[in-house]
Amino acid sequence: MTTTTEQKRIVILGGGESGAGAAILAKQKGFDVFLSDMGTLKPKFKELLSSHQIAWEEGKHTPELVLNAHEVIKSPGIPDKAPLVAQLRDMGVSIISEIEFAARYTTAKKICITGSNGKTTTTSLIYHMLQKAGLNVGLAGNIGQSFALQVAENNYDYYVIELSSFQLDGMFEFKADIAILLNITPDHLDRYDYKMQNYVDSKFRITRNLSDDNCFIFCSDDEVTVEQLKRIVLRAQQLPFSQQTKENQMAWLENEHVYINYDNSDFSMSVQDLALKGKHNIYNSMAAGIAGHVLKIRKDIIRESLADFQGVEHRLEHVIKVRGVQYINDSKATNVNSTWYALESMDTPVVWIAGGTDKGNDYSSLLELAKDKVKAIVCLGIDNSKIIKSFGDIVPVIIETRSAAAAVAEAYKLSQPGDTVLLSPACASFDLFENYEDRGRQFKDAVRQL
Repeated sequence: MTTTTEQKRIVILGGGESGAGAAILAKQKGFDVFLSDMGTLKPKFKELLSSHQIAWEEGKHTPELVLNAHEVIKSPGIPDKAPLVAQLRDMGVSIISEIEFAARYTTAKKICITGSNGKTTTTSLIYHMLQKAGLNVGLAGNIGQSFALQVAENNYDYYVIELSSFQLDGMFEFKADIAILLNITPDHLDRYDYKMQNYVDSKFRITRNLSDDNCFIFCSDDEVTVEQLKRIVLRAQQLPFSQQTKENQMAWLENEHVYINYDNSDFSMSVQDLALKGKHNIYNSMAAGIAGHVLKIRKDIIRESLADFQGVEHRLEHVIKVRGVQYINDSKATNVNSTWYALESMDTPVVWIAGGTDKGNDYSSLLELAKDKVKAIVCLGIDNSKIIKSFGDIVPVIIETRSAAAAVAEAYKLSQPGDTVLLSPACASFDLFENYEDRGRQFKDAVRQL
């Protein structure tokens, strides 16, 4: 028996930004919609749902209200192993992400970015470029307003979408027009049975359904990406970028200049003129520059965008200087590799604020940098034993704290003029904070009160 849209019941698990957006779009499309959240909904989402006459519950998942779904839209934060999710799957109920659902209702071009590091920066940079070019563009995914809500309320021609591995896991028919994979380094392995290949497979879901008129932009210096590409067949046009070689590259680095040669474009720009500094940001700028060329944006607009981009909050964000000490908020560094980039770009002695919820971290790649650059570590977490064990013999001073204010106060005491106090936790934030944004804002507030 076929079900009409009017009878089809969509249940949304998780009532945050993506869940509320998905509920509104589903309601708009005529589905019977119910939203269920194990936690407490934020007042703004309660108001939003109620104003659209959407039924919801919080603090529980009532089985008889959830298990009768024809399709479930699951928040990326809920693991696939959650008992209710497993039960739905055993019943053969389709479980998708908000991104998958929203994509069914838009014909806009989708520029999609994933990677263990740099995706928010690159997404924001491409969005900045498209806005500058005067295109009608939305910013969505793991950043900004939910994709579904924008599809419900706006009529954009383009979307620049940041995709986390958790969002990609719930995507099946979704198809990017331009897919960008920046890098793959171990992250969230707790969600992937501690198997790196599972995580790699998840990231490569961004290439699903690509056809020969789509583009796949990737970093050919990233060994994990290159190895995986050997194993799979991709129909999309492959556009690699590199800082190590110019051979067969779409973008490369030579004599301190970034070159892009897409369709004989012959584009070059000095790295000194790039707004984003540091080796990792050259990669981000290359990826954005290639995307701009594919979209036929004028060279002068691409150049201008790469030169005047303001950066992203919580990503190597210079807060203020206090008593000759620079305070930097890199709260978005929730994995070891992100912190590696942060420490690598420091050229002054560092008081490093680190710690939080460990995701199976291996700190060995940071040992050399810590030895060279870090004079003290201020732990900001409930369980700091792994950091203390990893760096105890290398960094002379390690202190434990349990609040942003205490961490900043200790860092203030340990630093001298000319030093940098760097919040770059290498861990998730959920032990002491709501999320990495909350951690970054509390850090900035504490710094401004010094």
